[in-house]
Amino acid sequence: MKLPEQISSREITRLVSLPLFMSVLLMGGCGQVEEAIDPEGTETSDAEVGIEVVELPPIAVAEGDGLPAELPADLEWLTNDSDPEFASPDAIQGGTFRGFMLSFPLTLRLVGPDSNGAFAGFLRHNQFGPVSFHPYTRRAIPSVATHWAFGKDGRSIYYRINPKARWSDGEPVTSDDFVFAVQFMRSKEIVAPWYNNYYTDRIRDVKAYDEYTYAVQGADSKPMDEMHYNYAFGPKPRHFHVMSNKWVEEYNWKPEPTTGPYHIGEVSKGKYIDLERTEYWWADEERFYRNRFNPKRVRVKVIRDINTAYQHFLKAELDTFGLVLPEYWHERAKGEEFENGYIRKFWLYNRLPQPSQGVFMNTNEPLLGEPEIRYGIAHALNFDKVINTILRGDYERMPTFQLGFGDYDNNTIKPRTFDLNKAAEYFERAGFRERDETGILVRDGQRLSFTVSYGQPHHTDRLVILKEEAKKAGLELELQLLDPSAAFKKQQEKKHQISWGGWNSQGLSPRYWEHFHSDNAKRTQTNNITAWADPVMDELITRFRGSSELAERIELAHRLEQMVHDSGVMVPSFQIPYTREAAWRWIRVPQHIGTPTSGSIFNSQANSAGIFSSGGLMWIDQEIKEETLEAKRNGDTFDAVTIIQNDYRT
Repeated sequence: MKLPEQISSREITRLVSLPLFMSVLLMGGCGQVEEAIDPEGTETSDAEVGIEVVELPPIAVAEGDGLPAELPADLEWLTNDSDPEFASPDAIQGGTFRGFMLSFPLTLRLVGPDSNGAFAGFLRHNQFGPVSFHPYTRRAIPSVATHWAFGKDGRSIYYRINPKARWSDGEPVTSDDFVFAVQFMRSKEIVAPWYNNYYTDRIRDVKAYDEYTYAVQGADSKPMDEMHYNYAFGPKPRHFHVMSNKWVEEYNWKPEPTTGPYHIGEVSKGKYIDLERTEYWWADEERFYRNRFNPKRVRVKVIRDINTAYQHFLKAELDTFGLVLPEYWHERAKGEEFENGYIRKFWLYNRLPQPSQGVFMNTNEPLLGEPEIRYGIAHALNFDKVINTILRGDYERMPTFQLGFGDYDNNTIKPRTFDLNKAAEYFERAGFRERDETGILVRDGQRLSFTVSYGQPHHTDRLVILKEEAKKAGLELELQLLDPSAAFKKQQEKKHQISWGGWNSQGLSPRYWEHFHSDNAKRTQTNNITAWADPVMDELITRFRGSSELAERIELAHRLEQMVHDSGVMVPSFQIPYTREAAWRWIRVPQHIGTPTSGSIFNSQANSAGIFSSGGLMWIDQEIKEETLEAKRNGDTFDAVTIIQNDYRT
């Protein structure tokens, strides 16, 4: 299972060659990363730092209300050994794949404070759960588990662990690691309220029946195809973690062993992090994993500016570069490197849930707590002008908060459009009727002015257009460009006014609890960054989470999506139904380039988009690399190549 996390937009993840799941929100930061960390670590005694080992939270369920004490004898064990393989048998293992990130991570932990930065996407994709999902059929496929069975109560799943499965440090993966995962996630010492809540309220029971057989009971029944997504969490290495009152500090820079193909290797403070391929990885010959995850090493360098990173790419110091940004595809992806065939261009349409991108308003701010002002802001934002100018018409307007889940989508909702008359009407209702000498509306001496925090400099031109157009409505938007990692921290602490950014939308159905339930409204380190609280919505969210009837879930999702729209706390911006990327010709991919669920083409990790196992298909051909570099030195050329794959276009 892949739980919802703070996410970047598609263009950012593809631009910086990072996987989509768990990445960077397009917000701000303070730029003090290098001085705030110590990845080398310092050995100190427990007495010196006051460490107190704590007991793990119990997994206590009322007698007769949890999983059965004995493994049921009548379970129907299922697997998937018939769906087609999707990696290329021509893939070659070896070499170093070179990508980049915009800032150095604040931690190597996967939970707790500051753990949702860009690099976390690499780490999470290397922690395999019991199953994943096939990128074409969208059916469950084996991962750490080989088989599964559904309990008769409609909310329990039983798993058989692959005896071959090993942590990257060589320790076997056992049922105890799954039991420990729940205790770990319930522990207050990890300082992660979202996980504390989810693994207490939504994961009711977990039980180990033997070394390789365990079961999970969720809080509610689900449609069978959604059971895995909701309850198939990954293991945590019991042998690695010692829970204490100082766990956050103690494990800030301790790389956790992984079940996936890569683990953290060399860490150079503020400069780069290496992911080393685990030697003799246990899944190398498994059906859906062979011929994948081919580079021996993945080096992720810190390059704090996109334009600088592009120059590194043109010098062959990076292997791939995202071209989703229209400026890069239409204007910058030209020159001798492309014309001489050294670098190839790719455009892949896909079928994925769209990231929830746009403007998020913190309703803790007094003015933003007023719905008329939120509606007025929505009508003062000229997204169409941004699309038709800066974005060259390539992007499309996102109509709702969540989109791309089939029947769950509420297609009746239309976005609030740029309309100065409607903006003026709403602002006037809120008491903003007069303008000051700068043309900004005022109410009792207070100007209609807000700070918009964001963390990606290449979005400045978009925001400048929104800022200038908003002035026509008497609205002032002060743009605040910050470092991505620290900006996410600011947002998680709900210290922003308006955030410009995005969250990953993934899975088989939309999710509302983490973003809009009042349980998360006042607490920090949650995904409810608008601080929205509505008792009526809370009730519907609870019903949606607990429903196993598909028709009821669809009806509730439509109502909830309408309520999100009606609240006005979020103004959707753009959707991008494709990825565009460039790669030096030694980076190879299968003939089909990618899958319908490929969020990126040249992704070395397991899941290039959420829960679907569609990544890790590329490889490095060293002979072609030598040939290309020699040709470049000698002035020899190859045919220019642009490949557009639109088989999956909807």
